[in-house]
Amino acid sequence: MQWKELERIARQIRLRDLEAVYAAGAGHIGGEMSAIDILTALYFRVLKVYPEQARHPERDRFILSKGHTACALYITLAKRGFFPEDEIATFLQPHSRLNGHPNCNKVPGVETNTGPLGHGLPVAVGVAKAGKLISAAYHTYVMTGDGEMQEGSNWEAIMAASQFGLNNLTLIIDHNRFQQGAALADTNNVAPLRPKLEAFGWEVTEINGNAMAEIVPALEHRGARPHCIVAHTNKGQGISFMQDRVDWHHKVPNKEQYEQAVAELSEAL
Repeated sequence: MQWKELERIARQIRLRDLEAVYAAGAGHIGGEMSAIDILTALYFRVLKVYPEQARHPERDRFILSKGHTACALYITLAKRGFFPEDEIATFLQPHSRLNGHPNCNKVPGVETNTGPLGHGLPVAVGVAKAGKLISAAYHTYVMTGDGEMQEGSNWEAIMAASQFGLNNLTLIIDHNRFQQGAALADTNNVAPLRPKLEAFGWEVTEINGNAMAEIVPALEHRGARPHCIVAHTNKGQGISFMQDRVDWHHKVPNKEQYEQAVAELSEAL
């Protein structure tokens, strides 16, 4: 699929994400908007997946370590055919399988349960190592938030991945510069990320994480070492009043804001 078509799909996913969060009255819309372009490129261009056989042994693996942005993943999976798109209307509803954090025992296409930060990357290292042990062809991708990179478990995993020579592993850091309650620079600032990853023996690519022309080549890159993509993104991407605002980490638009956001995203369609 070409970049322009991927951009069109990403805009559709953004609009549906906005609708779902507004209807549910909860969600993590800012970080979802920053990640949607990457999710779209993964599922509609890069990943080898089998929606009708979600656990196909030859599938590529993707782990959303920043599991609080589950709604964006659900919409992407549904649009890709893993489950009916109309099920998105049940997000966060009683007895729905579309919980606030993804559950691999409930939702087709979810590789592992995430939510507690700092868990997804260590799991991905194990998945990639398992692939090496059985000489499997699948590639493992994992997306973390930049605030999440404050977790020490991630750096243990980064060290292990280099030691094991996991060139079948790609880490994507959604570097939107904000976490819950504060800018990354005002807390335990882990930036700049590139020299730290390189010191651990990783290959690092820095991109505009909201530009398909940069996202796709980075995701498709293969090398001799574990690969990290530092994706510079904008929290709330696509919605003017949400963009680069820390308060939209975990906030729901009111009726007026919702209508403005719908208008902005619809115009982009």
